[in-house]
Amino acid sequence: MTTGVPTSTAPRRRSPARTYVPLAIAAWLILEIWLLGQVAGLIGGGGVALLLAGGLVLGAVVIKRAGRRAFKNLTDTFQQAQEGRQPTPPQPGKPGTGNGLTMLAGLLLMMPGLISDAAGLLLLLPPVRAVIGRRASRSLERKMASAPAGSFGDAFQQARIHYPDGKVVPGEVIHGEVIREDGPQRSDNGYRPPLTP
Repeated sequence: MTTGVPTSTAPRRRSPARTYVPLAIAAWLILEIWLLGQVAGLIGGGGVALLLAGGLVLGAVVIKRAGRRAFKNLTDTFQQAQEGRQPTPPQPGKPGTGNGLTMLAGLLLMMPGLISDAAGLLLLLPPVRAVIGRRASRSLERKMASAPAGSFGDAFQQARIHYPDGKVVPGEVIHGEVIREDGPQRSDNGYRPPLTP
């Protein structure tokens, strides 16, 4: 019986992430439930409920504070742009100082479970956030550098071309070299030509 699909092609290999991530999540859930049962045996069900409620409240406070900081930064940037000043760019070389990992810590604290609470508390420590931020930044840059032409990573790489003082350079990256466009140059009034694909 023929189905119209060629039989000579080899089946596609399943990525390791599609195999191991569901197994890791299942193992984590089982471990969380087992640990909650062990702690409930020691301090009782009411104590476990208080621990989970405390993690929920602490996580909500952490996320709320990180959200307020992010909104304040956004408001300051818009205020500087309206006043005609150059918005201060984020400081390069300091990964892990943003609000993303702090919000992740709050989310982990809000999840029911003691392991996720411990991971969230660890992520609230600035040295741990800095290490994770550096590793995530390096991993993202490697993936963007190896992105094929025309993909989202390639477009993001083009948008990140800038002078050390934060001014955007219109151009493209071709084999690691910056090729500048002959478009309109910036004048002293702060005008920047838009980045166009």
